[in-house]
Amino acid sequence: MSATAEGTRGCALCVHDGGVVLWRGAGMRVVRADEPLHPAWWRLVHAVHAAEFTDLDALARASCIDAVALLEQAMREGLRPDKINLASFGNAVPHLHWHVIARWHDDAHWPQPSWGPPLRGADQARLDAVRALLPQAEARLRALLDARFAPA
Repeated sequence: MSATAEGTRGCALCVHDGGVVLWRGAGMRVVRADEPLHPAWWRLVHAVHAAEFTDLDALARASCIDAVALLEQAMREGLRPDKINLASFGNAVPHLHWHVIARWHDDAHWPQPSWGPPLRGADQARLDAVRALLPQAEARLRALLDARFAPA
């Protein structure tokens, strides 16, 4: 499947990486979102401009969901969150991408979604602790993805 000029015109994820690139492989990239209250927020961005998961062929869908599982695995192993949130919206940016978000019971949004208004102030000690663990968790993520997918 190839991107169309009409589909990519003005698409933020076709034009920009969508965050700090952690890994880039054939057909997808993983970025860390710039979310101050949720430093462990990764996005898997599909390389092809497709709005919906079912726009991909079966092999691309399998690779995509396998990569999402590896992101979750790396987060669970490296960060030990209370929960992982997985989401694919694309309402504002209709380009297939998955959000993989580490959540803790004491985060500013718990138990609500992380994109709504905060329910309480941020626990700066927790945020600093998570940020300190990110380099190791992201190294593990790259190793898992490299072992499963050939890097670009």
